[in-house]
Amino acid sequence: MTTAPRLGLLGCSDIAARRTLPALLRTPGLRLTAVAARDPGRAADYAARFGGVAAASYEELLTRPDVDAVYLSLPTLLHARWAERALTAGKHVLVEKPLAANGADARRLFALAGERGLVLLENFMFLHHGTHRTVTALLDSGALGPVRAVSAAFTIPPRPDDDLRYDPLLGGGALLDNGVYPLRAALRFLGGDVTVAGASLRHSRRFGVDLSGAVLLTGADGATAHLRFGMEHHYRSWYEIQGTLGTLSVEHVYTTAADHRPVIRLATGRDVEEIAVPAEDHFEAVLRFFATAVRDRGAVAPRLRLLDEESLRQAALLDETRARGGPPADLAGVQRAPQRAGGERGAHRAKQKTENKMK
Repeated sequence: MTTAPRLGLLGCSDIAARRTLPALLRTPGLRLTAVAARDPGRAADYAARFGGVAAASYEELLTRPDVDAVYLSLPTLLHARWAERALTAGKHVLVEKPLAANGADARRLFALAGERGLVLLENFMFLHHGTHRTVTALLDSGALGPVRAVSAAFTIPPRPDDDLRYDPLLGGGALLDNGVYPLRAALRFLGGDVTVAGASLRHSRRFGVDLSGAVLLTGADGATAHLRFGMEHHYRSWYEIQGTLGTLSVEHVYTTAADHRPVIRLATGRDVEEIAVPAEDHFEAVLRFFATAVRDRGAVAPRLRLLDEESLRQAALLDETRARGGPPADLAGVQRAPQRAGGERGAHRAKQKTENKMK
């Protein structure tokens, strides 16, 4: 494919409107041609704001000849189902994290993408930010020596009671929402040959989802990763890598604002260096990568292969984490909160001030 891939949007989410679609308008390698949502009015509104036409349904969008690829921004437990339908329809897929809630779904999807010769990319933006490139270069240079330990955390404050993160039927819970970020970071720094040595998940009987947790990973060479996540905490978005020669850490690493200039703290011996990273919109970065992969997979083949392997291993580690994290809440006792009026939700949004600034 030599022309700009034509993109269809499946699911009119808030993050798509706030960050992904505005970034798409600034990305010359892609253009939006169709939008589908459960609510036709919402689809028409998004199409008017960002381009393309409103499709009558998800199914209709996948049959359109003017759609080469889809950006899938639906609730978590719908990701695998609609990614499979999109791949079956011959469309490349960029899907919000996590691609799949379990290892079996991930294996099936990547097998299907391979059979069809299609790109399937899980949307972890932080892996495409300049911060991550700088950290990778430092590790490759031997500045830290062999990596012995990774610590990472991604936590957010409580959300409104009717937030989708609290709905078990849509894939809610902290592990799938923010736990996958430190898990993915650990996979990149320790490699895929890691196992879950221990895990703890704090379940809510009221909502039927996990509200927080921690995971201990071990590598084949004995290196470890201690990961924390949750949605009942002060905001934290951080990782630290400790080697035999030094330690580096960086804040605001998973949901970096486009105008934020991250600072990597590198400690070697008694010296501490602060390395400033230029501001960058990682939404634009991942869209550029996806567009390149669709047009010419060979140009990004090694990087795409690594991302695919990490996505597969990550999904398997989710299974291991749940197996070791303790029994889930009894869903028979779950009482879903009624939908709140806009004014009531406003009081909760004030508590998200810190988080929203960084997204």
